[in-house]
Amino acid sequence: MSDFSVPGTATGQRQGWDRIRDFAWNSPAIRKILVLALLALIWELAARYNGKPILFPTFTATMTALWEAITTENLLQSAWASLYVLLKGYVTAIALAFVFVSLAVVSRFVRELLQTLISMFNPLPAIALLPVAMLWFGLGEKSLLVVLVHAVLWPFALAALTGFESVPETQRLVGRNYGLRGPSYVVRILIPAALPSILYGMKIAWAFAWRTLIAAELVFGVSSSAGGLGWFIFRNRNELFTDKVFAGLAMVIIIGLLVEGIIFRIVENVTVRRWGMQR
Repeated sequence: MSDFSVPGTATGQRQGWDRIRDFAWNSPAIRKILVLALLALIWELAARYNGKPILFPTFTATMTALWEAITTENLLQSAWASLYVLLKGYVTAIALAFVFVSLAVVSRFVRELLQTLISMFNPLPAIALLPVAMLWFGLGEKSLLVVLVHAVLWPFALAALTGFESVPETQRLVGRNYGLRGPSYVVRILIPAALPSILYGMKIAWAFAWRTLIAAELVFGVSSSAGGLGWFIFRNRNELFTDKVFAGLAMVIIIGLLVEGIIFRIVENVTVRRWGMQR
């Protein structure tokens, strides 16, 4: 018998639903939306069961507070103030890490020095440096940049150094045979070969920087005159606006999802996935 089915018949409708189900199951974006919807439903049910909105507001109340904060309390401006400082610290730390790791590739002494510094400072929480940074640089953006650079520099340097050291010897020999030395050798041979480790380190460093910044802003704003997301959360916590506290936390999560799911995903798709270096 033929597998041909006439549209509108029971068989045709069933095959149509099967195609829709297969498309939804094979689409990462739809799977993530379904996961988020499930988490939102669990949140809503748990908050309603708890029945104490001042301790645990519902998902719908949080989304309402989020919209009000965006439209009436300049929450987006607070988010941008946080992101602006974070990007400055993040880019500075990534650049410094590339310099240190590149020097470590060509010098055994610098490699030992860098590995020792990573072993010393990578386990040290960046927020623990905040009192020292405030003592040295005062209550402002410079103190935040110090803790951000510390939060990003060491984990990214560790990932980049591990990636450089794992480059196959055959690829290293190709670069040397073409006469590549110094920065050109690092840029043309080591960075492309170690790109999966580098991107992984950048994602880990981003997560460290984001949570460090929010924690630091819970102590003080981005500067003496402007507050970021952490300060928004802290201020509403003092006023017992729990729904707005959760709204600020939701904004932190949304920004993290957008950066992870869009920016890093695009970079991976046009580089390591396209080159077959990552599935």
